[in-house]
Amino acid sequence: MKVKIIAISAGLGLLLTMGACKKKEEAQAPPSPMANVPQTVMAPKGETHIVVPDFVKGKWKAVKLEILDKSTNKKQEVTINLNSEYKIPNSNLKIKVGEFLPDFKMDGLSITSASNDPKNPAVHVFVYEGDKQIFKGWLYSRFPTIHPFQHDKYGLTLIEGIKAG
Repeated sequence: MKVKIIAISAGLGLLLTMGACKKKEEAQAPPSPMANVPQTVMAPKGETHIVVPDFVKGKWKAVKLEILDKSTNKKQEVTINLNSEYKIPNSNLKIKVGEFLPDFKMDGLSITSASNDPKNPAVHVFVYEGDKQIFKGWLYSRFPTIHPFQHDKYGLTLIEGIKAG
């Protein structure tokens, strides 16, 4: 019986030690290059709200998007005005462009721009297939693989924001 208790104690000690080592390794991991990029999956519970600062309002008029037709591997660049829609030719997809933030920053439930410099450009887009909304999110020009638009036939990438006249 005593041997059994010692064996169980040793096993538990080993498991705790392994867990502590793993946590120590995780804590010492180098910071991710994406550390400053918003992770909406980890956002606090509740409704996010977008705040376009006065120093950004009216300074940007449009965005340039790349539309990839995956079936032909053809890329097309289009310029779409902010707060307007664009129908992808020969498809039933429509892109609605919302706010553009040149230096996207998420702080809690608030989405805003830290500056008017294009340090982390992002655009809020909605994609409809027919009348059904199939995507609502942000496209990031510097980090196109974060929360990308996913579709069997089409891909969307933000290239840049276009400044107002």
